Amino acid sequence: MAGDTGMAGMLALLLWAQTLGFAGAQTTQLLVDPPWRPAKLWDQVTLTCQGSGTAGATTWYQDGQHWWQEGPANFTVTASGIYRCDRPGIGLSLPMRVLNARLVLQVPAWELLEGDTMTMRCRCWQDMSVTEVRFYHEDKEVGRSLTGTKLSLSPLQLNHSGRYRCGGQVDSKVAPWMLSAPVTVTVHVAAGVSGAILFLLLLVGIIVAWYQWHRLDARKHQERAPPDPMALPVEDPQATYMELQRQPWEPSDIYDNLHQKL
Repeated sequence: MAGDTGMAGMLALLLWAQTLGFAGAQTTQLLVDPPWRPAKLWDQVTLTCQGSGTAGATTWYQDGQHWWQEGPANFTVTASGIYRCDRPGIGLSLPMRVLNARLVLQVPAWELLEGDTMTMRCRCWQDMSVTEVRFYHEDKEVGRSLTGTKLSLSPLQLNHSGRYRCGGQVDSKVAPWMLSAPVTVTVHVAAGVSGAILFLLLLVGIIVAWYQWHRLDARKHQERAPPDPMALPVEDPQATYMELQRQPWEPSDIYDNLHQKL
């Protein structure tokens, strides 16, 4: 039936939208080991490019310049800079910064979701001692420690996004107090929650659309259908008799009138 066909099409559309909402678009990913960003050069950082296609088809970029054509899928970094990789048909990965600075604030390299715990760490060059560490969010101090070098935020909220820095007393005669470069943190809404909300909204929309379409289709069928004789209104015989009494009818007229009404 037409109604079944329309409903099947809407369900197919719903499944297609659900697949798009949950699967998401495939992109090239640049992974770093150890999993911190920005990476520190003296940690023997390994970068790995993940994506479709063969590993030998990887193209690497350093500081925005084409650097390594048909390179390997992973390598150990030997110079500081900003790295990106590319796989055919997918596009460039997000950038990964490798620093050789004296003081660096590091955050987890994985995607940070609302409700998670994020631990930041303030590290000095070659892991030299750093004390009296202070942490800043958008230039506002959010924590300090006399001996520790880490700060945890939990549970993460969207307003935790922004730029972070750390400063501390470094065991050095050249620059005893140092401030790190800023690191941008972005807190995302959990994909499962946003996907579920999108799915429910699509489901409600499709149900409403199907209901409206079903009502319109039923109305069209009703307009095209012939009138049902049994559904015609039947007049009250007593009222018909009273009406006949009020008028001077001939017997033949009375018979014709009753025949028409009945």
